[in-house]
Amino acid sequence: MWKNFASNAMTLGIVVLIMGIGMISWGQNEFRKIGPLEQTTFFEVPRGASLIRVSNDLEEAGAVTNARIFRIGAQYSGKANELKFNNYELPAGASMQQILDIVTQAAAPTYRYIAQYTISEFGSEMRLRERIAGEGLTEVVSFKYEEGAPEEYTDLVERNIPVAYRLTIAEGVTSWNIVEALKRADFLSGDVPEETPAEGSLAPDTYEVTKGATREDVIRRMSDAQEFILAEAWALKDDDLPYDTPEEALIMASIIEKETSVADERGQVASVFVNRLRRGIRLQTDPTVIYGITNGQGRLGRGLRRSELRRPTPWNTYVIDALPPTPIANPGRKAIEAALSPDETPYIFFVADGTGGHAFAVTLAEHNANVAKWRQIERDRN
Repeated sequence: MWKNFASNAMTLGIVVLIMGIGMISWGQNEFRKIGPLEQTTFFEVPRGASLIRVSNDLEEAGAVTNARIFRIGAQYSGKANELKFNNYELPAGASMQQILDIVTQAAAPTYRYIAQYTISEFGSEMRLRERIAGEGLTEVVSFKYEEGAPEEYTDLVERNIPVAYRLTIAEGVTSWNIVEALKRADFLSGDVPEETPAEGSLAPDTYEVTKGATREDVIRRMSDAQEFILAEAWALKDDDLPYDTPEEALIMASIIEKETSVADERGQVASVFVNRLRRGIRLQTDPTVIYGITNGQGRLGRGLRRSELRRPTPWNTYVIDALPPTPIANPGRKAIEAALSPDETPYIFFVADGTGGHAFAVTLAEHNANVAKWRQIERDRN
């Protein structure tokens, strides 16, 4: 009897062992085989989420067939505690093992939706794009906040869908315009500083912004970036420049920025102004006159009048003999570098040439001829 019992027990143990090995083999196969995703999808691992929550969310999203097997695989591979808060792109057919590798690696987030808020001298615009597998980024909608946000955007916000926010500041925008545009940005929080940041102190660039970031923190980032750019360029400046401080260089950079949108011309434009300062000639640049009229608040929206060119303001370089007291906009890195390392040219004058660039001249006679050509171009256009 005891022999039969022992024999049956041994047989049962072998059967259980075989079944266990079979279950393990089946589980490993399930963990490694092609997954159920038919197309690329985007998945968020919430901050502080447990393995149980993430595995259940993956199963609900149709990315894995069995949340329990995913958890066992994570524990067996030693990655159960290595989940990283992020947004991930999960490829079609990804196995549980591949998905585990993706959600436990430290990588830049991959968002399905990207919202880019651009602030320029012509206003501000939000552009929402969607990342579609195999097609890249496609535009969903563009809008201005003052005209109302469309449903395509508000629906994502209301459903709390993860969106990557990018804030782009164009070169030559004034601090007032930046602050006013930041007030409208619904993805930011908090108040703006009571005092508008000093003109020229904010670096034009594209900034990655976390939803809910404070407006004050965003402005601080811009200010820190501009301070670094100016210090770096000042350390490499040319000798014998007609300005003695980084602040004066920033003023010059802002004038260069407003005078040309052609990147290759910045060094030449800088050389004209440097040559004028060295010879004691007034800068006579229209953007400084405009700033004296608007104080950097919005656009003038019309041409300058002759009376305005003669009207004294601290910024009117047709009247004052040197640089104005402050920058007239926020210049970018290239304009700052041009102000501190201008081209070496004999030019004293420049005027628009009808192509978006400028015609440069050494003598007044050459300049007058260039002005006559420009006026003819304007007449032909009108």
